[in-house]
Amino acid sequence: MTEITRGEIVRVGVDLAKHVIQVHAVDQAGHTVAVKPLAREKFLAWCTLQLPPGCLIAMETCGGAHHWARRLQEMGFDARLIAGHFVGPYRMQGKSGKNDANDAAAICEAASRPSMRFVPIKTAQQQALLCVHRLREGYKEERTACINRIRGLLTEYGLVFAQSPEALRLALPDTLEDASNELPALARMALQRAHLHWTEIECHIAWCDERIAAHVRTDAQAKAAAQLCGIGPVTASALVASVGDFTQFKTGAQFGAWLGLVPSQNSSGGRASLGRITKRGDDYLRTLLIQGAKSAVMSAHKRSDRISAWLVQLKERVGWQKAVVALANKNARIVWAVLAKGRIFDPNHVSIKPGEIVGAVVGAVAATAWAP
Repeated sequence: MTEITRGEIVRVGVDLAKHVIQVHAVDQAGHTVAVKPLAREKFLAWCTLQLPPGCLIAMETCGGAHHWARRLQEMGFDARLIAGHFVGPYRMQGKSGKNDANDAAAICEAASRPSMRFVPIKTAQQQALLCVHRLREGYKEERTACINRIRGLLTEYGLVFAQSPEALRLALPDTLEDASNELPALARMALQRAHLHWTEIECHIAWCDERIAAHVRTDAQAKAAAQLCGIGPVTASALVASVGDFTQFKTGAQFGAWLGLVPSQNSSGGRASLGRITKRGDDYLRTLLIQGAKSAVMSAHKRSDRISAWLVQLKERVGWQKAVVALANKNARIVWAVLAKGRIFDPNHVSIKPGEIVGAVVGAVAATAWAP
């Protein structure tokens, strides 16, 4: 019987959790060297004692993954993050065999694939900006819930107002002070507290908007992205904070696909069959781009640049909804070109394909050669 010897650890798959961290380590030949759960406070010490410098440590993207990756990079390890939907297919036990040990083994196996796409590790500053964006979205949901709650309570007493929040804001103080309606004193006090809560949420949202505006004013990338029609300060700030290094994408088309703004495919036998957009990637970024594109499409007839003229024609041909998605995808590609290649945004820019450039050069040379 041949004895199997285990070599030095070269790759580790880590399944992160709040209190227990599962590791799965293999050597150069892919033989399992270590499989064990570790307490959270003992994980870094284990890496220092058991792993060689520069060892590949792969983790699935989840809460705290970027923090651990930054700590491991500071210690000299090659920390990498993998999106969760790329890890699942490598779990040998399938969906029914999901546990921490199997997940760590799947992460380790996925990290060994030459074609695997890893998630860039965010800096602490990037995550700080995203904190503001996430809080802002949460406050917006709370504001909507608070407004609907106030409307529902007022409806119980036959008090109905226009749908806009501004109409309710203007009418609510007078309604609470009006003694002619049948609102009991306790209900008035309760609605006054709800109104104060609404005002407090508005203050929180305003604070978030101030932080985002300050980021756009001081960050060159965010300032450049905000120049596009259909991209405002919130979208520009979110793009820079979420992506960071735009050169990680080879082309603008790849960036648009990462955002889920390209058609899904069900093609076979050389026949292309395209469907709705894939909706992959960051839902928040895609939503911001589409919402901004809606405003740009609806006001395109008021502008005279090439993009706006194209939008007017596209809207008449395919409808405003498809035109909105098309503009969101175009804006994503333009943002990539501006931030990855350092170009200046020009709304009247004319794209020239590489083949057309070569043809133009050849034609110019031929014309020069035949010139008298």
